Amino acid sequence: MPKQLLIYQSAVPLSSSRHAKWSLDAKGDYSFSAGVNAVPLMAVEFIRAATEYAIVFTVAGEDVVPAAVLGVKGEQNLYLDADAHWQAKYIPAFIRRYPFVFAASEDKKTLTLCIDETHPGVNRDDRGQRLFGDDAKPTEYTQTVLKFLQEYQAHFERTKLFGKHLKELDLLEPVQAKVTTPKGEQLSIGSFMAVSRTKLRALGGEALAKLVKSDELELLYLHLYSLRNFNEVKDRLIEARAQVPEVATPLQ
Repeated sequence: MPKQLLIYQSAVPLSSSRHAKWSLDAKGDYSFSAGVNAVPLMAVEFIRAATEYAIVFTVAGEDVVPAAVLGVKGEQNLYLDADAHWQAKYIPAFIRRYPFVFAASEDKKTLTLCIDETHPGVNRDDRGQRLFGDDAKPTEYTQTVLKFLQEYQAHFERTKLFGKHLKELDLLEPVQAKVTTPKGEQLSIGSFMAVSRTKLRALGGEALAKLVKSDELELLYLHLYSLRNFNEVKDRLIEARAQVPEVATPLQ
């Protein structure tokens, strides 16, 4: 089944009739994210993410979306170890909200809390956190999840406005990062967008004042600062390759 939203395989509405006896036992297993090399990032996350991830911008339809780079190749997450544990102090909210997600109605006015039933920790054996109590009402854990996703959605809308503002100011330019391995192999990290320092310096006083007032100028500098973390991505790639034993070529 094709994945929805990068990591979701089977997201269905959470309900007491279907999930009355279901629980979630997460255990810090992030194997579900092994096949993604970048995830969306909310603007509010920049200040924490900028120290560990390269923050770039991607275009999704009419929207400009910030993203944290996780790997060089497609379907490659270099921030996981062999046991699928996350190898960074900060974990993006997009990852932390899994297996939960909001589904919007056709008119975009109603959001429904959904859960990906393929998450390995989802069970009916009472392991981990119950989703509904014996009274068929959402447990405190589920209420906390709902609040987290409501906050996520609010930050998502604010981040969309931030991306729209960058597009209006024409501050972004296509960039492609290149990585050279110790063996001299050159790899390209897929096309993405980054803020042009030249365009940023050329902004007029009024536009800069608006960026300062909205705290968006700080976000832009955090983004530019974070680009040095492509070196971190490169180091993780080299380390991952070193752990894979070379296969001898048979004699002909």
